[in-house]
Amino acid sequence: MKKESDQELIIKGDHPDPFSYLGMHLVADKEIAVRVFNPHMKELYVLDLKSKKQYLMKKVHSQGLFEVCIDRKDLFPYKLRGIDHAGKKVEIWDPYSFPPIMSDYDRYLFGQGKNYFVYNKLGSHLMEINDVPGVYFAVWAPNARRVSVVGDFNKWDGRRHPMRLLIGSGIWQIFIPELEEGTLYKYEIKANYGDIFLKSDPYGFFFEKPPKTATVVYDIDNKYTWKDKEWMEERRKKDLLSSPMAIYEVHLGSWKRKVEEGNRYLSYRELAHELIPYVKDMGFTHIELLPVAEHPYDGSWGYQVTGYYAPTSRYGRPEDFMYFVDQCHQHGIGVILDWVPGHFPRDAHGLAWFDGTALYEHLDPRLGEHKDWGTLIFNYGRNEVRNFLIANAIFWFDKYHIDGLRIDAVASMLYLD
Repeated sequence: MKKESDQELIIKGDHPDPFSYLGMHLVADKEIAVRVFNPHMKELYVLDLKSKKQYLMKKVHSQGLFEVCIDRKDLFPYKLRGIDHAGKKVEIWDPYSFPPIMSDYDRYLFGQGKNYFVYNKLGSHLMEINDVPGVYFAVWAPNARRVSVVGDFNKWDGRRHPMRLLIGSGIWQIFIPELEEGTLYKYEIKANYGDIFLKSDPYGFFFEKPPKTATVVYDIDNKYTWKDKEWMEERRKKDLLSSPMAIYEVHLGSWKRKVEEGNRYLSYRELAHELIPYVKDMGFTHIELLPVAEHPYDGSWGYQVTGYYAPTSRYGRPEDFMYFVDQCHQHGIGVILDWVPGHFPRDAHGLAWFDGTALYEHLDPRLGEHKDWGTLIFNYGRNEVRNFLIANAIFWFDKYHIDGLRIDAVASMLYLD
């Protein structure tokens, strides 16, 4: 059987290591090659950012593969200039000119199941690399043949931004320059047996409002200024085991609706001003929220989670949920979250069969399925899966200042029968 060329593999979206071919490479003692795949461009140039010299790229494949060979031995910083098929002039950075980001130590800890703040490394993150703004993406999919980031920005074409596999970790990553907050994306995953499917980001911080399922690039670190310092300091000193507690359990979407506005949900901010006074008046010390992590099915009341690191967009944005928790604290009310590490739904965009294999769940259905609920059980024997869950528990304390977790379905995690 004839071996396919690098060109053919790039065009098909099937190259095992696109970073080894695309971008800038020294191909001989005194020759540099720059290769770009962009089917939306009619004409492309490589612009040397130091000398400002331009090199015209040759279109070596009709699908949109460009290449230029340059007689020099020094790699240099560059941008791409070109004209798209609509005649518009553009100047863009090449994603394949940026190095890998996640450190060996972070990958080692994740593989050991001990990278407890891994949500700062996996997922999507706004950042600058060499003063170039953009978004860094990283996802764990060790058994995939290819993983790409897709969205409106590349017309959902999985051939455009295939990611780099960090060997030995199962983590894929890419930095896409000039993407902005609010970008919608998913991961296009090609399984080893050839099937291609779209997945939401397991570490995504924000999602489209259901029933839509795309992940949203979002900065949750610089949107809100907390005002609960007094509560947080008192909490550290307090003996919680000997303090009286009266807990009000509530599902935010069911507690109250705006009937006069199409029976819509109250927002997190509206709930802060209506639910908190009610709870205080009734003499409760804590609010226990039925799961607020993103979930596709309203009827599950949040107990079938697909976005473990994102408060549901049904009631607002992440900073709106921060406001709700902050207001609770300022009014002397603690916040407990129902947390669901026992099972997850089979929805196609979620964790199920994530990289074409039973990755987050058990392969053996005797261990991996909740027959009564129609859901899948996490494989707690896998280090990276335990890391996903432990880091998630820490995440809600770290980023959203919650005061406790009520762990759902503990018995189903303890007993095989």
